[in-house]
Amino acid sequence: MIKSGDKQLEIDKRYLRMARIWAENSYCRRRQVGALIVKNQMIISDGYNGTPSGFENLCEDENNVTKPYVLHAEANAITKVAASSNSSKGATIYITASPCIECAKLIIQAGIVRVVYGEEYHTEEGRCLLLRAGVAVDYIDITKEENEYA
Repeated sequence: MIKSGDKQLEIDKRYLRMARIWAENSYCRRRQVGALIVKNQMIISDGYNGTPSGFENLCEDENNVTKPYVLHAEANAITKVAASSNSSKGATIYITASPCIECAKLIIQAGIVRVVYGEEYHTEEGRCLLLRAGVAVDYIDITKEENEYA
C-alpha cells in the first residue's frame, strides 16, 4: 500500500494526471477515460476509450447510449502494446477509472502486475478479479488531487 509523502505516490499521481489529460483525446461525450502502461519508468503504451480504427468518432447513439463496439481505454492500451515490440509483463497500468471485468481479464492476461486508478467504476467486479489474480490495485482520488493543483 502506498503512503502519503511516499516517492512512489508522487510518481503515481503524476502518471494519473497524465492519463487524465490523455483521456481528453476521447470523442466519447458521456465519459472520457485514459490509460497509460508504464514499465521501467517508461510509458510503453497509451489508450483512451473510443471506436475501433476506421470507424466514425461517435461513441454514443442518438439516445446517448454507448455503442457496443466502443473500446475501453485499457483495451486500447493493451492491444497497442501487443502490436509493438514492447512487453507489458511486469508493467503498471494507470487508468482514470477502475477497470470493468472485461478489461480486468485483459490486464491479467497481458501480465500487468499493478493497476492504479483514480475513479470508481459502477461495479467492483473488475477490481475483485484483479485482486483474486494477485494483481496489486491502488486507488488514488484524482478529484482530490486535481483540487490541490487548482
